Amino acid sequence: MSAAEVGAVTANGSLLEVQGLVTRYPVPRGLLGTLRRQEQEHVHAVEGVDFSVGLGEMLALVGESGCGKTTTAQTVMRMVDADAGRILFRGRDISHLTQRQLRPLRREMQIIYQDPYESLDPRYRVRDTVAEPLLIHGIGGKAAERDALVVQALVQAGLEPPELYLDRFPHELSGGQRQRVAIAAAMVLKPKLLLADEPVSMLDVSVRAGILRLLDELRRDGLAIVMITHDLSTAAHFADRIAVMYLGRIVEEGPAKDVVRNPLHPYTKALISVVPKRDPRDSTEPQILKGETPNPIHIPSGCRFHPRCPIAQEECRSIDPELRRPASAKSPEHRAACILA
Repeated sequence: MSAAEVGAVTANGSLLEVQGLVTRYPVPRGLLGTLRRQEQEHVHAVEGVDFSVGLGEMLALVGESGCGKTTTAQTVMRMVDADAGRILFRGRDISHLTQRQLRPLRREMQIIYQDPYESLDPRYRVRDTVAEPLLIHGIGGKAAERDALVVQALVQAGLEPPELYLDRFPHELSGGQRQRVAIAAAMVLKPKLLLADEPVSMLDVSVRAGILRLLDELRRDGLAIVMITHDLSTAAHFADRIAVMYLGRIVEEGPAKDVVRNPLHPYTKALISVVPKRDPRDSTEPQILKGETPNPIHIPSGCRFHPRCPIAQEECRSIDPELRRPASAKSPEHRAACILA
């Protein structure tokens, strides 16, 4: 780690630190509701989320659809404003900065999206797509300098030789190639933090491994990555730490191997039980959760998982557990939000 990078982290060694993050979306009341002065309701998308990620580290946010993973990433990027909490980037609270104040930081925080078919402008050639961030931030004064940076980013993203791709349009690329172009457009600014929102879920299985290996190489080169996924097996293989989200909260967090090999929360155990095993003789009975995820407008009292929990007790209806280290945890960093853990 260079001297410049050392100065780019917080006091506890984290590049990004999120504290008590809360993000809610107001539910439209309609004309009749407004006239009747009905109480404003909110979708509780993110409720009190805490996590951190350091340089050269990959954190995986894992959970089923609708648990708040993408909203968390969008809030960290300040694409959505938080209702409460703090977002510390390089030790600076950016949660209340204006868009003008955020502009220099945009270079250091980039995001790639789930669908490479939608994230690229079909009218732009590859060279224009990758060069656009350079133009926005005024990097590379001359066209030749920008072209050199574009070529370097394409090579870094695994599109070699770059001359074969520079003048292609998105419809002339495969799904994996499009995602690599999206990664190149994010990496051309040389960011310190990358948020990857389901980066391989829209790709063929044969292509996923290449994209995941690319992200792993970028992490090993010092990039901090927050990867959003619903695939625990992917998170276990590539991530340093895993944070499991349910209904806007992190219910379990810890080193990836500890979370996968010794799950402490019933929700994590259910997710792991349906992951296929390498050895067909090593079979476990899948834990199928009952019912549907509760309405995020009306969060259940007590533990928000208790309506679907197979081991819930009466106390779970009234006690909202904190994220803490249970006695059965094998490392001090392994925490779970369950009174029965």
